[in-house]
Amino acid sequence: MTTFTAPDIQWAQLAPVIVVLGAAVVGVLVEAFAPQRLRRPVQLGLALAATAGALVGVAALWNGVQESGGVDVLGGSLLVDGPTLVLQGATALFALLSILVIADRTETGEDAFTPQAAAIPGSDYEDTARRMGLTQTEVYPLVLFATGGMLIFPATGDLLTLFVALEVLSLPLYLLCGLARRRRLLSQEAAMKYFLLGSFASAVMLFGIALLYGFAGSVRYQEIAAATATTVGLDGLLLTGAVMVLVGLLFKVGAVPFHAWTPDVYQGAPTPITAFMAACTKVAAFGALVRIVYVVLPDLQWDLAPALWTVAILTMVVGTVAALLQTDVKRMLAYSSIAHAGFVLTGIIALTQDGLASVLFYLLAYGAATIGAFAIVTLVRERSGAAGVAGDGMDGADAAGGSVLGEATHLSQWAGLGRTNPLLAGTFTLFLLSFAGIPLTAGFTGKFAVFSAAVGGGATALAVVGVLASAAAAFFYVRVIVLMFFTSPATDARDRDGLRGAEAASGGSTAQVPAASAATGAGEPATAGASTGGAVAATLEAARTTTTVVASEGLTTVAVAICAVLTLVLGVVPGPVLDVVADAARLLP
Repeated sequence: MTTFTAPDIQWAQLAPVIVVLGAAVVGVLVEAFAPQRLRRPVQLGLALAATAGALVGVAALWNGVQESGGVDVLGGSLLVDGPTLVLQGATALFALLSILVIADRTETGEDAFTPQAAAIPGSDYEDTARRMGLTQTEVYPLVLFATGGMLIFPATGDLLTLFVALEVLSLPLYLLCGLARRRRLLSQEAAMKYFLLGSFASAVMLFGIALLYGFAGSVRYQEIAAATATTVGLDGLLLTGAVMVLVGLLFKVGAVPFHAWTPDVYQGAPTPITAFMAACTKVAAFGALVRIVYVVLPDLQWDLAPALWTVAILTMVVGTVAALLQTDVKRMLAYSSIAHAGFVLTGIIALTQDGLASVLFYLLAYGAATIGAFAIVTLVRERSGAAGVAGDGMDGADAAGGSVLGEATHLSQWAGLGRTNPLLAGTFTLFLLSFAGIPLTAGFTGKFAVFSAAVGGGATALAVVGVLASAAAAFFYVRVIVLMFFTSPATDARDRDGLRGAEAASGGSTAQVPAASAATGAGEPATAGASTGGAVAATLEAARTTTTVVASEGLTTVAVAICAVLTLVLGVVPGPVLDVVADAARLLP
């Protein structure tokens, strides 16, 4: 008769994950049993406490892991080593900052989420839910579940755990992308695209996992790596499986040619969720990619190097060129994130310890600037020119200056923002300069680190392409800065959106109309059969929409301030952080 032997689980090593996932489960119970008036404060406090607790857990584990070099948990299913803790700490920090942006209602009294996710856009049911002041507090446990998956993703030690973590982090994001308060159809379209393409990528990865299991007879990273050096005659299974697993991971980081979902999803999702995805998902996905490439596939570097080089070059070039053509701030930042994925890939391809350390630092720098930039986007809004427009159904009506509408994401709507709101525009400029890699910002240090690692790893040509792409990318960042500080709002809007043509057609003058681009931002297309006079009148009515900056409830301000400080500190005095990540850049086999 056999006896059951309980597994020896090192619960302390799992503390960051347990705290976040446990809080997510409690959040579900809060939704079921707490009174409606208490749900938001309870859920917000729980989410902030969980992510802060994960940070504390990472800090508590740091010394022990650094001394031991790392610990296998759950029989090797999870690997807690230096890179794991750096990535988990970064994910928890960025999740905490994202939750601050998610929770902020600003001066309008509303957050970024629809009051009823199941309501048909534009229906009476949706309008009733909005007027009743209902809030979507299920967002908080969904964010925590996604964060829990992100904490597990870079720590996985076998392919099955990798796949489970991928689904845990992805499924909540599919839902969150479709919960935007305004532009509901665009948001739901983004969620559907993300779900369909994400499901396809997950299926490809799962097929690759099956092939690798057929090759090595195991799903453990260590045993697969050992099999690559000893097993002969099954190279087809190994290479095909490895490529398919890499496809699934490259999809999550938004690398070309697996990037098609990124601009549409980033634009359609609620902007706080876009910030959360852009920062946290990239940190987790690159962490998993690093472990696969450095631990499982180092012996295949000659076979896979051409594919990885091609992906890295295409990602940098396509992301940069496409960003040059964008007129929407969120789409520009989306293509920018694609280009940054290519820069990070240059550090991974180096296959050195310096390359690993540079990737960890770059993810810290990029995540801070990304959350800060998208947080600022949530504060730049449209305001209707006619006060108290009847039937607009929008919250936060301002009797003196009209109703505050959705986000002003068209670039022309940002013209002159530096004159009216110099602090906000200056902070956004800081984040853009970091993206561009200008000295004394975190982005410069990160790019210098990854390109230096690429040169040291023999990928000099890749580093040269990266430098050229960075130089080209500086153009569209500087273009936004010039637009904010050196462009007149009225003149720029009329030039960009063709109001001079409307003026000529109507025989009138539109010189007094600011921010005409709001016609684009409002998403109201003109009727094809309308008369010329009617079309002009509609254009002029839409042109009365102006751009305003709403006051933060305080939470977004805190998040932006922390991101700005991180961007400056990591750029001006990066030495201590570089030393920490260099010491931690040792992966368990």
